[in-house]
Amino acid sequence: MPNLEIDGRISQKFNVISGQSARGPWKKQDFLVEYPDGNFTSKTLFTAFGDNLVTELDKFAVGDQVRVSFNVRAREYNGRWYNDIRAWRISPDQGAQAPHQQAAPAQPQAPAPSIEDMPEPGSGESEDLPF
Repeated sequence: MPNLEIDGRISQKFNVISGQSARGPWKKQDFLVEYPDGNFTSKTLFTAFGDNLVTELDKFAVGDQVRVSFNVRAREYNGRWYNDIRAWRISPDQGAQAPHQQAAPAQPQAPAPSIEDMPEPGSGESEDLPF
């Protein structure tokens, strides 16, 4: 299966889970990424498995734009099948800002017109509505 990538925004990070296996200690952290999908926004839950990848995920905050490289695998447990969407790289989205940086302030715009900006009735302006 080819390696896959998706660009999106981290919308939630879950607690780090750690444990001990026959091969030694392990650590993982799940995180939710929102991304545009046609006219809608979709979400996918990814797993960062391993100390290095959990540390890499820690560099990003909720709301940061990221590119997630991942693999999809299925595994069977007690006669049921489960999908595992495991991230193997998390990096800043190239089309977005680096993690934790704020955008430059927007240029000031003219204020919206107020009631005081409206012409006085009978001042020569037509009071006919255009519709």
